[in-house]
Amino acid sequence: MPTKIEKDAVTGRSTTGHEWDGIKELNTPLPRWWLYVFYACIAWSVGYYVFYPSLPWVHGVLGWSRRAELAETMQAERERIRPMLERIRATPIAAVDRSPELRDFAFAGGRAAFADNCAPCHGAGGAGAKGGFPALVDDEWIWGGDLAAIERTILYGVRSSHPDTRASQMPRFGADQILTAAQIADTAEHVLSLSGRSTDGAAAARGSAIFADNCAACHGPAGRGNVELGSPDLADRIWLFGSDKAAIAHSIHLGRGGVMPAWNTRLDEATIKMLTVYVHSLGGGR
Repeated sequence: MPTKIEKDAVTGRSTTGHEWDGIKELNTPLPRWWLYVFYACIAWSVGYYVFYPSLPWVHGVLGWSRRAELAETMQAERERIRPMLERIRATPIAAVDRSPELRDFAFAGGRAAFADNCAPCHGAGGAGAKGGFPALVDDEWIWGGDLAAIERTILYGVRSSHPDTRASQMPRFGADQILTAAQIADTAEHVLSLSGRSTDGAAAARGSAIFADNCAACHGPAGRGNVELGSPDLADRIWLFGSDKAAIAHSIHLGRGGVMPAWNTRLDEATIKMLTVYVHSLGGGR
C-alpha cells in the first residue's frame, strides 16, 4: 500500500509513497528530451501505419509494398533475360555449348537452378554423397557423360515414374536366394580385386567364376560397367553405397539402386538445357 509522500532527506526529491522493506521509491520524472522523442516516435508510427502497409490486409494510402516492388523487379529481370532464354530453347544443346555467349549465360543460369533443385542430393558443388547420390565433379558417369546423355537423364530421371526414365535393376542375389552368403562374400572379394584391394586371393578366385556367371553380362568381364545399361564401373574406386567388403556384399545381397526424379514436368526446356551445360562443366566434359 502507498505510504505518505514525503521529501527524501538525501536527495531532496519527493517520494512516490511506495516503500518495500524500508526502501522508498523516488519520484524522478523522465527527461523532457526523452519524452519528446517518445512522442515523436508514436506520431511517426501512426503516420507510417497510414501511408505504408502495416498489416497484411492493409496496403496504406500510398499503395506501396515491398512484395509488389519485388514482383516488379522480378518481372523486369524476366523480360531482360527472355531473349536469351528463347535463343537457348531454339538451339540444340550441343550448339549452346559451342557458343561462348550462350554457354556463359547457360552456365550462370544452370548454377542457380542446380542450387535450387539438385544440390540437396548431389551437394552444393556436385560432390555427391554416400547412399546413392553420384558425384558429378569427376568424369565417371553411370548413364553417360556427354551433353545429350546428361540432358536425357535430367529430363526423365532414373527409376522415376516417367515412361522414358532411365531404368536398370540389379538382381537381389541374396534376398532372392540366387547366391548363398558364402558366394556373395567371395563375389565381394573379387569385386575388391578389380580395383586392387582384395586381401583374400583364394576367395577372389572363387568369386571370379561367380562374377562371370552372374555379373559380367551387365558390368563387363573386367567390371568396367556399361553406360547403356546404367551399370557402374567396379574397377575404379568410386562407390555410391560404400567401398568396404561389407558394403559391397550388402549391395550384392539387396541389389541397391538410387532414384532421381524426372525434371521435364518441373523445369522448363531452357532451364534443363542450362542445367545440362552446368553439370557437364563440373566433370571432365566427355
